[in-house]
Amino acid sequence: MKVTTPATEGAQERESVFHRLYTGTGAFDIVGKRTRWYIAFGLLLLVCIGAMGFKGFNLGIDFEGGTKISMPAVGAQGPIQTDQVQSAFSEAMGHPAETVQVVGAGANQSIQVRSSSLTVDQVIEVKQKIFEGTQPLGAGGQPSQQVISDSAVSGTWGGEITSQALLALGVFLVLVTIFLAFYFEKWMAVAALIALLHDVVITAGIYSLVGFEVTPSTVIGLLTILGFSLYDTVVVFDKVKENTRGLLSMTRRTYPEAANLAVNQTLMRSINTSIVALLPVIGLLVVGAGLLGVGVLRDLALVQLVGMIAGVLSSIFLATPLLVDFKMRESKYRSHAKKVEQRRAKTAAREAGEEVPEEPKKPVAAGSNGRQQSAARPAGKSSRPSGKRRR
Repeated sequence: MKVTTPATEGAQERESVFHRLYTGTGAFDIVGKRTRWYIAFGLLLLVCIGAMGFKGFNLGIDFEGGTKISMPAVGAQGPIQTDQVQSAFSEAMGHPAETVQVVGAGANQSIQVRSSSLTVDQVIEVKQKIFEGTQPLGAGGQPSQQVISDSAVSGTWGGEITSQALLALGVFLVLVTIFLAFYFEKWMAVAALIALLHDVVITAGIYSLVGFEVTPSTVIGLLTILGFSLYDTVVVFDKVKENTRGLLSMTRRTYPEAANLAVNQTLMRSINTSIVALLPVIGLLVVGAGLLGVGVLRDLALVQLVGMIAGVLSSIFLATPLLVDFKMRESKYRSHAKKVEQRRAKTAAREAGEEVPEEPKKPVAAGSNGRQQSAARPAGKSSRPSGKRRR
């Protein structure tokens, strides 16, 4: 007799879950529990839309315009604190700067000051006060005012980037809808389009909620995640199309069950693809933004990280359940589901030993003379007279 302990039972349960995940036998009822996914995504969408409506976005200097001042993060007295820079700026201008933040790490660490547009005289005065209060070190290891740089940015450039990005987004969505409608069908195109819009709204809402700075790199990165989300959705839909081919002529599975099986069969592939795609993005975020201090890489990696995660979740838990609901609105799929349920009920009754009434036979068609005609005649015999006369 095999003895099992709670620990071994838990180990077997975990092994069976991973085994089912790897084999994709349809054990995970994702489509059947679609109501809870709708509620979860709906609440998340409400939070993101509310954040965008009430909190807005932390627009970068490229969108609002202004003056940016950069300087090393090390001074004659050691590391320079952001409070020192903010105090020097307030002393020179009479009001604090919009943002003062440390960028990068190690030798590449620097301090960036962002403020509203300043005149040439104001920039000179601010740089002088910052130098006097922090004494930043130059390349030779001596305090130098020349290492404090400034740049003026116009907000029109960021607006042009946004306009072009929105135009590209609209063209992309139209082309995707046409492609999916021809390659698959209209309901798959609608479900994929809703999933794509979900990814855009969720990514934008999280940026608004967390307060990440929105730059032109963020807008460009937002467009790159759409392709990844669409790719994963197309993979799942292709399997759904394969599983539902000729479905109405059989009574083995309903459309929701066939679609759920397709999601299970591609679930491991979606997870592996997501992990492989997210690893370089995380590396870009940690190395490029954290260690090297490249702000463009940080903005690009952040939007890709958030968007890819949202894209994977929407392709699994949103796109296919939406497709099932759209398809089940058609009467032929509802009738087919009833036939499948009736067949299963009869099979269960037979296995339980219950008597199952036979289906009524189809009525035999009557001939022109009012007599019932046989459906089949014996082989080798003809209804015509043999031609011999009986004497």
